[in-house]
Amino acid sequence: MTYILILVASVIFLCILADKLSDRLGLPALLLFMFIGILFGSDGIVKIPFDDFHIAENICHIALLFIMFYGGFNTKWQAAKKVAVKSIVLSTAGVAVTAVITAFLCYAILGFGPAESFLVGAVLSSTDAASVFSILRKKKLNLKDGSASLLEVESGSNDPMAYMLTVIAINLLKTGTVGNIGYLIFSQLVYGIIIGVVFAVLSIWLMTKKIIPEGLETIFMTAVALLCFGLVMAVNGNQYLGVYLMGIIIGNSNIRSKNILIPFFDGITSLAQIMLFFLLGLLAFPHQIPAVIPISVCITLFLTVIARPITVYLLLLPFRCSLKQCMLISWAGLRGAASIVFTILAIASGAAISCDLYHIVFMAALFSVAVQGTLLPFAAKKLDMVDEASDVRKTFNDYQEESAITLTQMAVPEGHHWENRQIKDVNIPNGCLAIMIKRGQDTVIPKGDTIILAGDQIILSVPVYESAAHEQLEEIHIERGHEWCGRAIADLELSDNELITMIIRGEENLIPDGKTIICEDDIVVAFR
Repeated sequence: MTYILILVASVIFLCILADKLSDRLGLPALLLFMFIGILFGSDGIVKIPFDDFHIAENICHIALLFIMFYGGFNTKWQAAKKVAVKSIVLSTAGVAVTAVITAFLCYAILGFGPAESFLVGAVLSSTDAASVFSILRKKKLNLKDGSASLLEVESGSNDPMAYMLTVIAINLLKTGTVGNIGYLIFSQLVYGIIIGVVFAVLSIWLMTKKIIPEGLETIFMTAVALLCFGLVMAVNGNQYLGVYLMGIIIGNSNIRSKNILIPFFDGITSLAQIMLFFLLGLLAFPHQIPAVIPISVCITLFLTVIARPITVYLLLLPFRCSLKQCMLISWAGLRGAASIVFTILAIASGAAISCDLYHIVFMAALFSVAVQGTLLPFAAKKLDMVDEASDVRKTFNDYQEESAITLTQMAVPEGHHWENRQIKDVNIPNGCLAIMIKRGQDTVIPKGDTIILAGDQIILSVPVYESAAHEQLEEIHIERGHEWCGRAIADLELSDNELITMIIRGEENLIPDGKTIICEDDIVVAFR
């Protein structure tokens, strides 16, 4: 047990370092997580002998559950609804068309059997949400014509369709028939949608009615996501569709504690991505890879320059999308973790697969993330599809526009130069607004002719500063005997790049000037 704990902690630490280094190396962080998994695997340095696809299947289910849920939860519907129809067409019909075209390549040119050809097409038919989200956010790549939102919704919602096609392919391999395909499609879609919506509505009701104790919202939401996933799976529904739909509804509702849930699930999803991509690398056997490289390169090239573009142009041109947008959407069709996860599910099912499916799909996904992912920012700039005037973070729910301002409290002592003057006559800094005056027990909503009195506490809204350099705010607790205690700010020997910006005194936040005396137990906020 001790060895396992040390190993897990070491892997997480290495992946954190890899994420930090990804920008310098010019490679997607998820790709580096895969390489760390390979280094720890049977052919790597650590040589962990792991090839149990059944255990891997269970781990992948849990990891993909949280990735799918948070993908929906963090999608801002207000930004996405303009491109929702196009995204859904790509994530449903687009997945099916891509699978069929890829299957044709595998059958007609590469010599795979019909069932195996369809399986390869099915597992490689979806755009990987983790890869797309990671590149858009880390590169701050906002795109014109709503392309960022289109890619986010498409990549976040197309896994359910790819999963359904994979299930059909597995049945075809195991039984020689697709079975009752009508009921399979019905159960996958209907049960997934109904249970996802019901759980979302119930969760919103419980949270808005404050039935869930404060502080337990993250635990509650984790349990709801797990329960929804499990129930949909139990009735042979599409569990990924269920949790994704539940995530979208809850994430775009007016529930309390969203500011707590978002960072929590952001952390959980980051850990799930690390675990998932590391596991995919751990399962790989590099000595077997050279034999499948020609096939993987052929499939990747075909997907990138033929299957994906045909699908995108066929489905998006009727929506009058520009050729540049279609080209960019085509290039951004990254294959990644989802494709390999569905491959693991197929292998774990016991279906008779004659080819080395795992390494074929693994290398196809690796080539896709490495080449397409790395060159996506370059392609966007070359196609003139980068929107410099906007921010891609605004297409996610964790972007808080409310953080553009904050509130601060300013005391007006006797003799202050604002005393007995009208609000409109005082020199309030640009971007600031006096929104309230606390006067004794009374609250005054100020207007331009409101007179400021000694003893007033003025509540100001001020813009938040986002640091672009290495400066920082430091809180200094003034104890008895501190060199600043009992002295006026003007008398302190401050350096040229040091400024006292605020003094926290009990329940008050004071905006100081040179005459302000620093007292014992003050907390001085200094800008350095």
